[in-house]
Amino acid sequence: MDLPYLRAHPQHLPTFLTHQRIRETPVGGGDVCRASRLTLDDGFSLFTKTWPSGTPPENFFATEAAGLRWLREAGAVPLPEVFVALDDLLALEWVEPGAASRPAAERFGRELAELHRAGAASFGADWTGFIGPLPQDNTPSAGPWGEWFAERRLRPYLRISADRRALSAADVALVERILAGIDSYGGDEAPARIHGDLWPGNVLWAADGRAWLVDPAAHGGHRETDLAQLALFGGAPHLETIISAYREVWPLSEGWRERVALHRLHLLLVHTAAFGEAYRGAVRAAAEEVLSR
Repeated sequence: MDLPYLRAHPQHLPTFLTHQRIRETPVGGGDVCRASRLTLDDGFSLFTKTWPSGTPPENFFATEAAGLRWLREAGAVPLPEVFVALDDLLALEWVEPGAASRPAAERFGRELAELHRAGAASFGADWTGFIGPLPQDNTPSAGPWGEWFAERRLRPYLRISADRRALSAADVALVERILAGIDSYGGDEAPARIHGDLWPGNVLWAADGRAWLVDPAAHGGHRETDLAQLALFGGAPHLETIISAYREVWPLSEGWRERVALHRLHLLLVHTAAFGEAYRGAVRAAAEEVLSR
């Protein structure tokens, strides 16, 4: 199997893998899927993701493929091309890893601003949503942003976290106070074209000297969400350079720094919902910061 054959017959890839007709090397791929590097007969490499066991949720890989294609349409930040999107397998362009650098960070900041400026028809998306292993409600909405963010991005994962006892009653009460006062935080904007799960691990610093985006939960959302998530879990390399370059292209709205913790709260609640109480302290700290503003 070479690349032209794969483009013409993407559905044949699982058969070639089953019969060991393609060289497959396991690689790191995150917390949810099993990842491999495939080398075709012409030397072309692919990055593949498969569900670790059993059957993946319906549309799981189709959702990621749709998001990647939609983000690539903006022609801004580089994202891997989708070659195969089947029910149980996703095969993407292989991106050779490199090192983070200040020039790459500056370029990334400008390109991220252009991606966001490409916009979206509504909050949400025209495809089903997932973030990590969890469903995410992408039902299109006209907004306003605050109400949409509270009801579609915070409350569902707060409920799951509470049901799984990853958060205490006191923790839940803190977040509920934020939801009740969501309109007081400002920041209402038209929907931007966002990655949606932009913690630093989903920025791939590549050998070509650019920062690529991977593993999106793409949808129409608030651009400050992507920027706030970049600061999570240790922060992206050269984060201040990224933010500064971004603001040169598209200045941020008044009060954006005071909303960082609010935007982070989404992904932190996803973590308590998906992975448990290990992230409880981070949720509580973010909630307390929001309420202190």
